[in-house]
Amino acid sequence: MASTTVNVVRWSALAVGVFYGFYHRRTLQANHDQQKIEHAIHTRERLITEAKDAWRRKNDAKSSADPEHPQFDLEKLLLSLEKAS
Repeated sequence: MASTTVNVVRWSALAVGVFYGFYHRRTLQANHDQQKIEHAIHTRERLITEAKDAWRRKNDAKSSADPEHPQFDLEKLLLSLEKAS
C-alpha cells in the first residue's frame, strides 16, 4: 500500500489539474466568445457596406437616366453611354 505522503501528493496533483483545467477552459471560452462577437460585428459591417453600395448604385442609376430627376447630370449620362459602347 502507498504511504500517506504519496496519496497526498497524488490527490493534490489531481486537484491542481482539475482547477487548472477549469481555469484554462474559461480562458479559451472567453477568447472564443470574443472572436465570435468580432466576427458578428465584421459581418454586420460588411452587410451594411454592401447595402449602402447597392442603394447608391440604385439611386445613381435613377438620377442619371431620368431627365426629370432633380439630380440629372447630362455629362454623367453621356460618359456612361460612351463607356458602354
